[in-house]
Amino acid sequence: MASDHDSPVYLLLGATGGIGTAVSHRFADDDAQLILGARTESDVEELAAETGGDAMPLDATELGQVQNAVSHATDTYGRLDGVVNFVGSVLLKPAHLTSLDEYRTQIEKNLDTAFNTVKASARPMMREGGSIVLMTSAVARTGLKNHEAIAAAKGGVTSLMRAAAATYSGRGVRVNAVAPGLVGGSGEAKSRMSEPILNSEAGRKQSEQMHALGRVGEPEDVAPVVTWLL
Repeated sequence: MASDHDSPVYLLLGATGGIGTAVSHRFADDDAQLILGARTESDVEELAAETGGDAMPLDATELGQVQNAVSHATDTYGRLDGVVNFVGSVLLKPAHLTSLDEYRTQIEKNLDTAFNTVKASARPMMREGGSIVLMTSAVARTGLKNHEAIAAAKGGVTSLMRAAAATYSGRGVRVNAVAPGLVGGSGEAKSRMSEPILNSEAGRKQSEQMHALGRVGEPEDVAPVVTWLL
């Protein structure tokens, strides 16, 4: 996108999670202009102070709030080069023990936020091009026990990505998704979603055995893929 603002402008939703934090710092090192969205105001303001980004406390399950963040980018900087949705959640339960509320929460936090990301950002990007990156999961393609709800949600994200890529590619908008396995981390880049699994010794060992490297992923393993796609 061409504008008077030389640095690329990126909107990161769910920016204060493990992968989002790692990506934010990588972009800050490259002097990108960041709009950082997350639900907890204190966390997003702290990350913004560290990276020089704009803090926008928001709930990505609410389309209007995502649209406001997109408008902030275009109104303030005259451009929006890329958007990433890091918002998500994990539920490990077999279907027969999963309540409808739990299932709907997985759909809302994973699939609905992804749809809101595409819907809010596609129109302004169609004018001058851009990139949308969604976060799906290895469980969208690999059958793992006790993952029915999250697999349904992430499978939807993968299909959404493919359809949106076909729809908007002719308008210069790239739509991709990253599908990591379990991601841990430490410090401010620690993934909160994986904590219930990795805090258990049995859960950690089982997870490590499922990965070819013999360890779970780190946010820094995934961050370069996201930045490359943008």
